[in-house]
Amino acid sequence: MTQSVTTAPTLGLRVGDLVEVRSIEEILATLDDRGELENLPFMPEMVRFCGQRMTVHKVAHKLCDTISRSGIRKMENSVHLAGARCDGSSHGGCQTACSMYWKEAWLKRVEPGTPLPVPAKPSGRIDLPLLVENTHKAPGPDGGERFSCQATELLRAAPTCLPFRDLGQYVTDVKTGNVTAWASFKAFLVSLFNRLQDVSRQKLPRKLWFKEGLRWGFIKGQPGKKTPTAHLNLQPGELVRVKSKEAILATLNEDMLNRGMGFEIEMARYCGQTARVQARVDKCIDEKTGELLTMKSPCIILEDIVCAGVYNSSCPREFVPFWREIWLERV
Repeated sequence: MTQSVTTAPTLGLRVGDLVEVRSIEEILATLDDRGELENLPFMPEMVRFCGQRMTVHKVAHKLCDTISRSGIRKMENSVHLAGARCDGSSHGGCQTACSMYWKEAWLKRVEPGTPLPVPAKPSGRIDLPLLVENTHKAPGPDGGERFSCQATELLRAAPTCLPFRDLGQYVTDVKTGNVTAWASFKAFLVSLFNRLQDVSRQKLPRKLWFKEGLRWGFIKGQPGKKTPTAHLNLQPGELVRVKSKEAILATLNEDMLNRGMGFEIEMARYCGQTARVQARVDKCIDEKTGELLTMKSPCIILEDIVCAGVYNSSCPREFVPFWREIWLERV
């Protein structure tokens, strides 16, 4: 049975606030026997940040559901910290580089200019095996290894759907400093437009659909198309340009996939822009199953390019997009 854990009072953090990550002993005291607080795992990759002073990058009061595609979901008492992304070292070398979630109970507010405290000596044995053991799920049907991480457990950690008409979320986006008032208003308008498009596809004959009933961003793949490939052997540090939206759409099937890799509407915002290659990616965890997938053809991640949530209710998750080499060209 999972033990009950009492959470600390909320800190009311905002973007830019300075915090100190509590010691591993303090954090372990907040976790249940699954290594979780409010159904959110504390992962071994987070231990290296214990004792560090860091800045709140985004307030994680909501997130987009990339598992069941249910939309935006509500998260409680959590933030993202600047520079704190998962390196996958305890999850089979997963290269998704997720921005980690930090419960406010794992942090303490620090006033700027406050001297660093003298590190305390551990008071006893630190039970890190608890964290390591809980990085794994039960084996899959084929007996294969499956992992558990914050990304795979987000539906439990954020069980409540947040409809676009809940205006409080847009107010919170502004009050916490996640986005400006204008950006939040635009996010609401995009969400409203998308809802109207969804209803039109359900209720109206096709001839009355606006822009074929497509959501904002208006991207569409090619039905029945066998998707092409390209091999540029791009390496970290190389400068590339994201191809035009039209050129990329020509490589996608009707499900917006190129050989199983999805192209998201948010990615289309970067078409025509130049960026440097940050890394080649060939391993990632399937959020639905927990399986570690090895790609037949490595994908590319680009420096300083993340999903900004502009077309997705200002989601603060900042997922790192994967790019097929056929969507890029050397500069």
